[in-house]
Amino acid sequence: MSTESVLIEEPKVAKLLFSDPRFGWLWLPLRLYLGYMWFEAGWHKFVDPKWMGSGEALLDFWKRGLKMTPKPVIVFDWYRGFIEYLISAEAHTWFSKIIIFGELAIAVGLILGAFVGVAAFFGGLMNWSFIMAGSASTNGMLFAIATWLVLAWRNAGWIGLDRWLLPAVGTPWKAGRLVEMRRTVKVA
Repeated sequence: MSTESVLIEEPKVAKLLFSDPRFGWLWLPLRLYLGYMWFEAGWHKFVDPKWMGSGEALLDFWKRGLKMTPKPVIVFDWYRGFIEYLISAEAHTWFSKIIIFGELAIAVGLILGAFVGVAAFFGGLMNWSFIMAGSASTNGMLFAIATWLVLAWRNAGWIGLDRWLLPAVGTPWKAGRLVEMRRTVKVA
């Protein structure tokens, strides 16, 4: 087995689109649109007692997905089993709040440009979960936008808080200024 390191170069256009801060303006309209869509969805649920209170709206959504006529809405058996388990465990009572506050947190991150890659990833995960549960709606398009923002995580929030957050906090493979400063203080 070779221990030689292999570096696969990114095309120039990919470097420009996905990592050059000068292209942050390109992602701003998509980021704000996606953030607005998540805010609208989360706020609608937050003020609806069937979502925020008992979680009855989520239970109804799950049950509609399990209906078999004329054909099943939830196609994959493993996902059907997962939803059936959540219903039997009465998870709708607390899971609805996770959805609501998750949607609002995603919206805030995208709109403010704070940890855009993380916010877009979790937004895409929620879109994909809704699609798996049988709700096509706009979820496919929103998932596609989220995927592009995940790819552009380095510069999508540059016109926003990520300009300061990412250099300060860093990434999983390189500590930022705050983390390094904290390590220095602990050592001293």
